Amino acid sequence: MSRLGSKPVSYPSSVTVTLSGAQVAVKGAKGSLSLSLPAGTQAEVNASSRSVTVKRADDQKQSRANHGLARALIANMVRGVSDGFSKRLLIYGTGYNCKLEGKKLCLNIGFMGRKTTSGAQYEKPIPDGIKVTVEAPAARGDNEPAKILIEGCDRAMVGEFAAEVRALRRAEPYKGKGIRYDNEVVKRKQGKAVTGGG
Repeated sequence: MSRLGSKPVSYPSSVTVTLSGAQVAVKGAKGSLSLSLPAGTQAEVNASSRSVTVKRADDQKQSRANHGLARALIANMVRGVSDGFSKRLLIYGTGYNCKLEGKKLCLNIGFMGRKTTSGAQYEKPIPDGIKVTVEAPAARGDNEPAKILIEGCDRAMVGEFAAEVRALRRAEPYKGKGIRYDNEVVKRKQGKAVTGGG
């Protein structure tokens, strides 16, 4: 048996878990999520102990892999609807900034020849289920980055949106300009030294 897959997923009293065939639905204060269980797995909800147990049909390789996967997905759903997930992005660079306009994240990140209808260089639509907060807008010092907080109950959606924003202008290694995760370490390189001619 998979040590991770066979471990029950406990959920608090503020969370409701319902099972309909191969469909697991989880509802909590942060929202609601549903999951179609991977092939070869099934779930059991124990209301008295407030836990979900995942079982697999056989010991084939794919079933063993899906066993742990299903358990991890359900655990993420429970955590997401109760506590939520978040990613923070930092934008470094003189003149680099961002703002919110309705359901769009507008970014100015050094591409001077590029302009959209809003005047920003990039407009990133914010998908449903994602909340974006600009923590430090343009009024800041040169060493103080603009900060974007991305929140949601779906861990995969939060991570994917953060990765898409970061990919617009990854931090470069010489001056560190660009977009990075809050805990990301950018390996810095030394620029070419200018030497006097003889």
